[in-house]
Formats: sequence, structure tokens, C-alpha cells
Amino acid sequence: MKESPVNHSFSRRHVLGLGMAAGAALLTGCGGPPSSSSRSGGRLRAVFAGGGATETLDPHLANLFNEAARTKAMFDKLADLGPDIAPVPRLAESWEPNADFTIWRIRLREAAFHNGKAVTSADVLASYARILDPNATYRAKSSLALIDLKASRASDDRTVEFALTKPFAEFPNVLAAFGTHIIPEGHTDFTEPVGSGPFSFVSWKPGSSVLLKANPAYWDGAPRIAELEILIANEETARMNALLGGQAEYAHDLSPALARQHENRAAFVKSPNSAMQAFAMKVDRPPFNNEDLREAMFLLTDRQQLVDTVMPGAGQIGNDLFGKGYQHYAADIPQRELDLDRAKSLIAKAGAVGTTIELTTAPVAAGFVEAATVFAEQIRAAGLKAEIKTANKDTYWADILTKGSLASFRSGAMPIETHISQRLLTNSTTNATHWKRPEFDALYDKAVSSSKAADRDAAYLDMQRMLHAEGGLLVWGFADWIVATADNVKGVVSAPANSLDWARFDKVELA
Repeated sequence: MKESPVNHSFSRRHVLGLGMAAGAALLTGCGGPPSSSSRSGGRLRAVFAGGGATETLDPHLANLFNEAARTKAMFDKLADLGPDIAPVPRLAESWEPNADFTIWRIRLREAAFHNGKAVTSADVLASYARILDPNATYRAKSSLALIDLKASRASDDRTVEFALTKPFAEFPNVLAAFGTHIIPEGHTDFTEPVGSGPFSFVSWKPGSSVLLKANPAYWDGAPRIAELEILIANEETARMNALLGGQAEYAHDLSPALARQHENRAAFVKSPNSAMQAFAMKVDRPPFNNEDLREAMFLLTDRQQLVDTVMPGAGQIGNDLFGKGYQHYAADIPQRELDLDRAKSLIAKAGAVGTTIELTTAPVAAGFVEAATVFAEQIRAAGLKAEIKTANKDTYWADILTKGSLASFRSGAMPIETHISQRLLTNSTTNATHWKRPEFDALYDKAVSSSKAADRDAAYLDMQRMLHAEGGLLVWGFADWIVATADNVKGVVSAPANSLDWARFDKVELA
């Protein structure tokens, strides 16, 4: 999927200076008005949903969108994802494989950390070694697992040669993987993080706000704002009210309904097909260890009703597969249609008539609770019972990896290969469906090791056919990403979540 980085706006009007108490009650920033440094470029205040006590400034532990936004402001990766979800160079100036894709030579650009130290090959190797620490659990560990660090080496201060344990034709995806940021060698104190990104650390109030200042020596050009403050408000109405009330200039992750409600009060930027919307069924435990019941769940789902209710005019239906429109997406697999009669038959075959399905959700993302409410009614219409369990929003994303059997789920953009690596292999660290199939793992190995593109495409197709038939991820839709900005904010572009230009504040300015 390739998108032009331009604004898709509902409208651009003057923001009303409304005194919104709800937003005010939730937003207590790093304190006081913008500092004197704001005269040169201003302080941009961006409000995101948060994770409470579980939040971190460690770039290798970041998981939530607000953590990802803070991380990309302070740190760099070797590569990142462009608007078409293909890797583009960042700290890596170039990359080149050997003939069989088992060794990749990475050339670093000239860049420096916030403490003035040059970014070197040693920092890259140390960062990757930390992520691969067998005694720790970092999100990107599964993505980096194919690197043989003992056989990898620094040719010089700006050249790294990564030796791989197997041929891997899509290694640039690894360089761009979520959570693969480069930190200074030996850096362990993330109460005051040091990175090489466009902003450097000033202060942090956990669960409340982070204040950063522009890095004038940034290799990609100094930011156009002097300060960046990232605030927390878990309810989308509070995020919108903060913007309308003048407490923030950027509000992240808003629903289509809220955007329509305020279309004459703020500017809205839409990024089509940015967020997968799904329900995750755990396939290793009752009731969804029964394949007939999983198929019934796929067939009882009215995807169009979910899209029309949760994201009207700002989304499209899904087909129980991730990455619609991305490279390797199995577009030829027929769209799964609502078939209530067949679903009821399969439920009876599974001996599950009248079974209670517990659906876990929380207000941690726009539309989650609304989608769960609609889906519960669809479940009941097929002869099952449904109970909605509202989980702790502060620990939701960690809890659904191990607890419950059915949960609201979503994902931002990433290559299909990365999605599989991080979420669907036997050793994946964020496998919310507990899908573990040796034959699936073998297909993945084939997909990423073949020297022929046709063979890689065939393996990806076979994997997606298996997931479509037997998997636990019920992908009902793909949402447009919607953010709101104050009228004086310029430079916010349409970009898929988790891509380079998403939440990229160094190119934003205050008019």
C-alpha cells in the first residue's frame, strides 16, 4: 500500500478556545507554561492514550503508541518504514547482502548521541546484544533472533557486518523492526535516556507526561519546534477536549464519530488503512481450541456492521488476515462472508450451543468497547452467550497475552513478514492467539530464505491460507488513522501507524 504524504482533512478551521473541564482534569503536564525556549520554535503538546504504571522510557521495552512516539523522538533505528511499509535507511546509510543473503554489510551515517558521542558500530552491536539477552524479554528479540552476534563484527567504526544463522532475503525489515533502536554502548539508566534522535530528554512524570527539547545537532536536521511535551489521557474525548480547550496541539487516535462531531472545530488528518481491527482467540485453550468453533466465529461475524458502527466512512472490512494491500498480502483468498446458518451448524457440531463466550476489552483504543458491544450481539445471534469483561486499561496489552480466551486486538502498520515473526511463530514474544504450528514455522523459514521471489510469494500465500482456515485472529476491519491538530500546527502528514512519518514531530512546526 502506497500513500502520498499529504493531509486528508475533514476541515481546517479555527480551534475554539473552549474551557473543557474533562480534558483539564486529566492533563497535568510537566508543569507551567512553555519555557522561554519556546520563543524560537514553540512547545508542541501532543496527547496520547497511556499505560499507567507499566510505562517505560526504555526503547527496547516500548509497546504502547505513546511509548513508541516518545521513543522515536529520542532514538533512531538503522531503518524505518516508509509510507508503503517498505524499509528506508535511517542510521544505516546503506545495506548490501552477500550472494546467499547470509551476511549483510551495513554502512552507518555520521550521527551523534545527545551526549556528543558518535554513533558507532560498537553501539549497534551492543544494542542488538541487549535485545537478544536470553535473560530478558524484549519485543524485538524474535525479529533479531536470526543474527549470529558472535560471528558478526564491526569492520570499522561505521561499518557492521551482520552474520545470519540462515539466509534471510528481507533483512532490512529487521533493521526497521519495532523496538530495534540504537542506544549508546553500556547505557542502562533509562530514567534519563540518551539517544540520537531529534529530541533529547528533559523530564518525565510516569503516567502523566514527558518533556523533551530539540536536538540542534540532529543528523536529519534540527526540529522545527523547540520543545515536545507528550501528555496522557486515556479517553479519546479527553484527548479531543484537551485540544479544543487549548491544552494540546495534537490529539492522537480519534474515532470517526468524534471527528465528525468536531469537524468544524479542528483539523483532522486521516491515514487510510492504517490500523488492523480484530479479535484475538487463543487457539490453545477452551473454547477456541475447537477448530469448528473458531470457524463458526469467523462466519457469525458481520464485518460490515462492525465497520459501519465503529468507523463509519473511515474504514473497510477485513478478511481475517493482516496487512491488506501490503507486499505479500493474499488478496486472492475469497472474502469471508456472513453465514449465520453455517455458523450455527458448526457451533452445534462443536457441542457449544449455549456456551458463554467471555470477551475481554478495555477503553485503550478508539472503538474497542463499541466493537465489543456489537460483536457480543452477533455472538448471541448465533446461539452462544456472550459476556463482556472490561479489563484494567493500564495493564491490558500485557494481560491479554496470557489471560482470557477472546480479546479486542489491533495493530498498526508493519511488513507482513514482521507481523508473522513477532506474533505468529512458536517463539514469538507477542503471540496473543497462542498460534504455534511447526509446519507454519517451516513455511516462514522458506519464505524468508529463498533466493527466488516467486518461491517467497508462494510460501507467504500458503501461510495466509493456513491462518485464514485455522488461525485465531479474527480481522474484521482496517481503520483509517485519525489525529486532530490545532489550527496553528503545520506539517502533520498522512502516514500509517508505526511508519517513519507517523507521530514524527521533528518535521512539524507551530505557525
